[in-house]
Amino acid sequence: MISRIGRQIGYTSLMVCVARRMTSPDFVRAGRFVLIAVLVGQFAAMAGCVRRTITITSEPEGALVWLNDREVGRTPVTVDFLYYGRYDVRLQAEGYQPKMTSGRAKAPVWDMVGVDLAAELIPTEFHSKVEWHYEMEPIDDDPVHVIDRARRMRDELDPGGPPAGP
Repeated sequence: MISRIGRQIGYTSLMVCVARRMTSPDFVRAGRFVLIAVLVGQFAAMAGCVRRTITITSEPEGALVWLNDREVGRTPVTVDFLYYGRYDVRLQAEGYQPKMTSGRAKAPVWDMVGVDLAAELIPTEFHSKVEWHYEMEPIDDDPVHVIDRARRMRDELDPGGPPAGP
């Protein structure tokens, strides 16, 4: 009987000791820190994400598109991308001159370094849309036109070159 009462008294004194520690300023500060950490973790889990897409259109539609030497489909085509910057674009369509050019994907303000950290904490999805349109020229196989274009290009490159022949 005494041992049971002793255990009860020990248990009661343990509870008193725990109650004192739970109300101590250090414990309260630690509890606040844990609460803030849990809330920040929950908020970060709800944070938004960024989707980046490039949409390529052409005249005529249906041109085969390569983006950085990777075939991505026929126009109009939309592809996801990860990095902003310059991309090599190649288009090819039946009856049209192949087009080799480049496009620039420029970052919006909310996706700039520094600002993007704050934007990531907003619980919404951002969508960065980049759109490029290309006009393709029909193939001109007429020999007279081909020679005329060659002369014009030569004159543009070397205006003081040899005189044009007949």
